[in-house]
Amino acid sequence: MKKSIGAIAAAAAIAVSLSACGGSAPASTEAKGEINYWLWDANQLPAYQQCATDFTKANPDIKVKITQRGWDDYWTTLTNGFVAGTAPDVFTDHLAKYPEFASKKQLLSLDDAVKNDKLDLNIYNKGLADLWVAEDGKRYGLPKDWDTVAMFYNKKLITDAGYTEEQLKNLDWNPSDGGSYEKAIAHLTVDKNGKRGDESGFDKNKVAVYGLGLEDGSAGMGQTQWSFLTATTGWTHTDKNPWGKEFKYDDPKFQETIAWWAGLVEKGYMPKLETTVGTEIQDSFGAGKAAINTSGSWMIGQYTSYKGVETGIAPTPKGPNGKRASMFNGLADSIWAGTKNPAASVKWVEYLASAKCQDVVASKGVVFPAITTSSEKAAEAFKAKGTDVSAFTTHVKDGTTFLFPIADKAAKVEGIMKPAMDAVLSGKKPASSLTEANNQVNALFK
Repeated sequence: MKKSIGAIAAAAAIAVSLSACGGSAPASTEAKGEINYWLWDANQLPAYQQCATDFTKANPDIKVKITQRGWDDYWTTLTNGFVAGTAPDVFTDHLAKYPEFASKKQLLSLDDAVKNDKLDLNIYNKGLADLWVAEDGKRYGLPKDWDTVAMFYNKKLITDAGYTEEQLKNLDWNPSDGGSYEKAIAHLTVDKNGKRGDESGFDKNKVAVYGLGLEDGSAGMGQTQWSFLTATTGWTHTDKNPWGKEFKYDDPKFQETIAWWAGLVEKGYMPKLETTVGTEIQDSFGAGKAAINTSGSWMIGQYTSYKGVETGIAPTPKGPNGKRASMFNGLADSIWAGTKNPAASVKWVEYLASAKCQDVVASKGVVFPAITTSSEKAAEAFKAKGTDVSAFTTHVKDGTTFLFPIADKAAKVEGIMKPAMDAVLSGKKPASSLTEANNQVNALFK
């Protein structure tokens, strides 16, 4: 996912005013000229610059100009561009965003391109291509990568606490007492006097190292924060996926999990919400202030780059169902409906979705490309760097993934759930208050 979706609500007001003529892209034989391509992940920029160079070499009549913007600025500028007519021809798209873009006629359908150019959608990891078919039955993106969630941990802090890496890779969790997962988090928490979270005299108001870091944002989806826990209870975000019309934040299984999770803050094992605003969870980890952070595979490079910190990666804990779980998310490249160069844009999107480009991305060892064979090459590239990524790939291998919940009105859903979840996490309201928030969310679809 590349970042949490906390910025969705900020673009809601802009998105409402979007209007343009959608349609299907013409045949790629007309392709020529310059196209603008946007992405938000700076870590992937070198790989895509190489793809652009290779693409232009093979297609001399088409030039690709790449722009990289930070996550929040990316979506604000993009939605403003839709309104002003200055949006990029092609851009990296997100599952939380594209349903609204498609409903506002801001995206070109790629169905004709897939049919005319005989694209094989079976080359991608199972399920990724299907995610980009909207409620209207049209395709608005070709898969570029996938991600799952795991635990990044500070090896020294783990060893100092008397834990082995093998123990950390075999934790279990339940919403009643947190299982061995909570026991580890408690023991890894250390106050400023050197007392651990499970020791007598621990001062929860003066914590030096938290057992578990807290990432602000993504309140309604909880991709890296809690979704890997709730999924092991049998809970799902919506009545169906994709295009669910009924959310389930009122489910006792969900509220019990969130109550447990919020309880980690109260116990002093996880930072208070207000301390995370304006900070990056990974930097706190790099500063040695958290022993474990749960995050996505797109953050591997960041977590393994901190000087003085030896980082390990463990899979998420097994839950009440006896299995692990991880949200399975995948990005794609989409074409703006207002592009003046649709033919060249189609050709570029097809190249981005091909093994020629995705193998280049794989060689950098930054993310897992969508194409199955390219994804395998990425795992080898990570291994060559000395990074074991099996904690992420095991979910795909073992079939313990669940799809990112795709629904219309994502910005409005997040706008309701963010303050509701924040109130619970900060201790201002009980988890049962999420029932009222759920009623407001479901009212959006009636």
